[in-house]
Amino acid sequence: MKHLIMVIEDEEALALMLKYNLEKEGYDVLIESRGNKALAEIGRHHPSVILLDWMLPEISGVEICKLLRSNPELKTIPVIMLTAKGQEEDKIKGLSAGADDYVTKPFSIPELMARVKSQLRRVPEPHQEKEYRFEDIRMDLSEKKVFRGDTYIHLGPTEFRLLKTLMQVPGKVLSRDYLLKTVWGDNIYVESRTVDVHIRRLRKSLNEHGPDYIRTVRATGYSIDINPVNEAEQ
Repeated sequence: MKHLIMVIEDEEALALMLKYNLEKEGYDVLIESRGNKALAEIGRHHPSVILLDWMLPEISGVEICKLLRSNPELKTIPVIMLTAKGQEEDKIKGLSAGADDYVTKPFSIPELMARVKSQLRRVPEPHQEKEYRFEDIRMDLSEKKVFRGDTYIHLGPTEFRLLKTLMQVPGKVLSRDYLLKTVWGDNIYVESRTVDVHIRRLRKSLNEHGPDYIRTVRATGYSIDINPVNEAEQ
């Protein structure tokens, strides 16, 4: 399983350039541009390393770093601060907030990659789950097979990825935009209604052999839940 690097940067061109270079190094990459959303995504994904811009909408990188260091579950995630502020007092402020490293823009990509690798040396290798279970649904991740009880359920690759994403966070409602980004990827344009089409296919396949555990939240998204109360899709 690959290390996940989270890039929190509101300059789109720079964020995409970092994503491209990090993926060339073999990492998974998640990009966020706004501070409050980034905090929620850090809690959800627990990245291996965070590349954190100092100046962000809503909340600064320094404040994000302080909040991470005060959270027992997130405080050990390495943070590399990215900033145009090059004065010594600014570096001290960033490091005092809890950053593990500090890179001043413009920076060398090879140097930044070396700094990422340096932080990863103290991070445990990601644990590869072998299967997910929810009630009578079991996903064998190595064989890419799904079962309800002892019955094999044939799913297409997109439906498999959708179910996997839902089963990673049971009970949590995932937006259509999040599902599009996670299942289809950042660089593929598909409409949000595409999610609804594939959810219907997933439901049809699963529900032939057991109760419906996929919950629809109107105008929001979907979750997998033990007692789903479905609202009309729109």
